[in-house]
Amino acid sequence: MAKRRVAFYLMTIPALLLFFAFHTFPALQGIYYAFTNWDGFSDSFDYVGFRNFINIFKDENVLNSYFFTFKYAIVTTILINVISLMIALGLNARIRAKNFFRGVYFLPNILSVLIVGFIFNYLFSNVVPIWGEKLGSEFLSQNILGNDDWAWIGIVIVAVWQGVAYNTILYLAGLQTIPQDLYEASNLDGASRWREFWSITFPLLASFFTINMVLAMKGGLMVFDQIIALTGGGPGRATQSIALLIYTGGFQGGEFAYQSANAVIYFIVIVVISALQLKFLQKREMDL
Repeated sequence: MAKRRVAFYLMTIPALLLFFAFHTFPALQGIYYAFTNWDGFSDSFDYVGFRNFINIFKDENVLNSYFFTFKYAIVTTILINVISLMIALGLNARIRAKNFFRGVYFLPNILSVLIVGFIFNYLFSNVVPIWGEKLGSEFLSQNILGNDDWAWIGIVIVAVWQGVAYNTILYLAGLQTIPQDLYEASNLDGASRWREFWSITFPLLASFFTINMVLAMKGGLMVFDQIIALTGGGPGRATQSIALLIYTGGFQGGEFAYQSANAVIYFIVIVVISALQLKFLQKREMDL
């Protein structure tokens, strides 16, 4: 027994070393550089304490990126969960070709985010304006990705279209765990479909709802690929997310230490939001 335990430990050591080398150590380095003025290229740098962190809260560009990211994350989280739950309920019903439709709805999840983004970029830039002109719609005739006020809507559309797939599968898994006896009993009592949903389906899906909400919010806060493929952060800085700002400023703008401090704050914000979500939603699970 002891030899087997030693063997198990020996098998985990390579994985732990790789995880530390490519994840933990770079993260610790980033935290260290956040307290310096390193530009990412020079051989020397100075320790500046909390100056980078203080300047982050004074930087209007950073604050605007936080506002955009939170707005985007909240909207996509709500839409993804509402739409995916509706689709899951439909796919869980007694319909023909159920397995076929499940495969079709899951397909967007296995596609590359960048490829999907480039395809929708072409659609928004070329196909939709043509149809808008034929329909006589001034709004659809323009490329919304080039509009300061509407570009973020295009990113939301792409993110929701692709994000719904994974959440739908999770909700479907949850629906499979609900005993059919409960629905049969509710039918005998004359309960409506709406009453069944709020009294049986949704309470028993509470744990899956919690998981999907946390994952969707986390994905929204870390949005990067969709913006790169669709707008590149533009027009101007209208769709610049926090992750994109950290990347462009840190690796292209000579602000490595400054954006490292931004990344540390960003990490803390995501952890706090996720923890609050779990605390609130898990408390709600107990109340149902």
